[in-house]
Amino acid sequence: MAETNAILAWTLISECAIPEDVNDLLVSGEEAVAAYKTLRDSAIFTNKRLIIRDSQGLTGKKIEIYSLPYSSINMWSTENAGTFDFNSEVELWTRAGHVKINLKKGIDIRKFDKLIANAILK
Repeated sequence: MAETNAILAWTLISECAIPEDVNDLLVSGEEAVAAYKTLRDSAIFTNKRLIIRDSQGLTGKKIEIYSLPYSSINMWSTENAGTFDFNSEVELWTRAGHVKINLKKGIDIRKFDKLIANAILK
Protein backbone atom coordinates (compact mmCIF):
# COMPACT_ATOMS: atom_id res chain seq x y z
CA MET A 1 0.00 0.00 0.00
CA ALA A 2 1.28 3.48 -0.83
CA GLU A 3 2.38 5.82 1.93
CA THR A 4 -0.54 8.18 2.57
CA ASN A 5 0.53 10.18 5.64
CA ALA A 6 1.55 13.18 3.54
CA ILE A 7 -1.82 13.44 1.78
CA LEU A 8 -4.03 13.02 4.82
CA ALA A 9 -3.83 16.60 6.10
CA TRP A 10 -5.43 19.71 4.65
CA THR A 11 -6.02 23.29 5.77
CA LEU A 12 -9.30 24.87 4.70
CA ILE A 13 -9.31 28.66 4.54
CA SER A 14 -12.91 29.65 3.85
CA GLU A 15 -16.23 28.47 2.50
CA CYS A 16 -16.59 28.99 -1.25
CA ALA A 17 -18.95 28.34 -4.14
CA ILE A 18 -19.16 24.75 -5.32
CA PRO A 19 -16.87 24.41 -8.38
CA GLU A 20 -18.79 23.72 -11.60
CA ASP A 21 -16.51 20.87 -12.72
CA VAL A 22 -17.43 18.84 -9.63
CA ASN A 23 -20.74 17.97 -11.28
CA ASP A 24 -18.79 15.72 -13.68
CA LEU A 25 -17.65 13.63 -10.68
CA LEU A 26 -21.04 13.08 -9.07
CA VAL A 27 -22.92 9.80 -9.37
CA SER A 28 -26.67 9.37 -9.70
CA GLY A 29 -28.40 10.68 -6.56
CA GLU A 30 -25.30 12.51 -5.32
CA GLU A 31 -25.49 16.25 -4.61
CA ALA A 32 -22.80 18.74 -3.67
CA VAL A 33 -23.73 20.34 -0.34
CA ALA A 34 -20.85 22.68 0.57
CA ALA A 35 -17.34 23.62 -0.57
CA TYR A 36 -14.28 25.04 1.15
CA LYS A 37 -11.08 26.34 -0.39
CA THR A 38 -7.44 25.85 0.49
CA LEU A 39 -4.66 27.96 -1.04
CA ARG A 40 -5.01 26.30 -4.47
CA ASP A 41 -7.41 23.45 -3.89
CA SER A 42 -10.94 22.84 -2.71
CA ALA A 43 -12.85 20.36 -0.57
CA ILE A 44 -16.39 19.54 -1.59
CA PHE A 45 -18.89 17.85 0.69
CA THR A 46 -21.58 15.86 -1.06
CA ASN A 47 -24.36 13.82 0.47
CA LYS A 48 -22.19 10.69 -0.10
CA ARG A 49 -18.50 11.65 0.23
CA LEU A 50 -15.80 14.24 0.73
CA ILE A 51 -14.00 15.20 -2.49
CA ILE A 52 -10.62 16.97 -2.34
CA ARG A 53 -9.40 18.65 -5.53
CA ASP A 54 -5.59 18.92 -5.36
CA SER A 55 -4.10 21.24 -7.99
CA GLN A 56 -0.51 20.33 -8.79
CA GLY A 57 2.42 21.77 -10.69
CA LEU A 58 3.31 25.37 -11.43
CA THR A 59 0.19 26.10 -13.45
CA GLY A 60 -2.24 24.06 -11.35
CA LYS A 61 -3.71 22.47 -14.47
CA LYS A 62 -2.88 18.98 -13.22
CA ILE A 63 -5.56 18.06 -10.70
CA GLU A 64 -5.64 14.99 -8.48
CA ILE A 65 -8.98 14.04 -6.97
CA TYR A 66 -9.26 12.36 -3.57
CA SER A 67 -12.60 10.81 -2.71
CA LEU A 68 -13.46 9.76 0.85
CA PRO A 69 -16.82 7.96 1.10
CA TYR A 70 -18.54 8.74 4.38
CA SER A 71 -19.13 5.01 4.83
CA SER A 72 -15.38 4.60 5.47
CA ILE A 73 -15.38 7.02 8.43
CA ASN A 74 -15.40 5.15 11.75
CA MET A 75 -15.15 8.13 14.11
CA TRP A 76 -14.51 11.88 14.04
CA SER A 77 -13.67 14.67 16.44
CA THR A 78 -13.83 18.46 16.21
CA GLU A 79 -11.97 21.01 18.29
CA ASN A 80 -12.77 24.70 18.17
CA ALA A 81 -10.02 27.33 18.20
CA GLY A 82 -9.09 28.58 21.65
CA THR A 83 -7.84 31.99 22.70
CA PHE A 84 -4.34 31.49 21.30
CA ASP A 85 -5.22 29.04 18.51
CA PHE A 86 -5.63 30.15 14.92
CA ASN A 87 -7.15 26.92 13.64
CA SER A 88 -10.02 24.66 14.55
CA GLU A 89 -9.36 20.99 13.91
CA VAL A 90 -11.33 18.09 12.54
CA GLU A 91 -9.97 14.57 12.74
CA LEU A 92 -11.43 11.63 10.85
CA TRP A 93 -10.56 8.04 11.60
CA THR A 94 -11.20 6.03 8.46
CA ARG A 95 -10.46 2.63 7.00
CA ALA A 96 -7.80 4.40 4.88
CA GLY A 97 -6.10 5.98 7.89
CA HIS A 98 -6.22 9.11 9.99
CA VAL A 99 -7.22 12.36 8.25
CA LYS A 100 -6.64 15.77 9.82
CA ILE A 101 -8.37 18.91 8.55
CA ASN A 102 -7.41 22.32 9.91
CA LEU A 103 -9.98 25.09 9.62
CA LYS A 104 -8.80 28.69 9.60
CA LYS A 105 -10.45 31.18 11.89
CA GLY A 106 -13.77 32.29 10.44
CA ILE A 107 -14.99 28.85 9.40
CA ASP A 108 -17.87 27.77 11.61
CA ILE A 109 -16.61 24.54 13.19
CA ARG A 110 -20.07 23.54 14.41
CA LYS A 111 -21.53 23.92 10.89
CA PHE A 112 -18.67 21.77 9.63
CA ASP A 113 -19.34 19.21 12.39
CA LYS A 114 -23.01 19.14 11.43
CA LEU A 115 -22.12 18.55 7.75
CA ILE A 116 -20.16 15.46 8.77
CA ALA A 117 -22.81 14.24 11.21
CA ASN A 118 -25.62 14.62 8.66
CA ALA A 119 -23.61 12.73 6.07
CA ILE A 120 -22.53 9.86 8.30
CA LEU A 121 -25.48 9.37 10.62
CA LYS A 122 -28.32 9.51 8.07
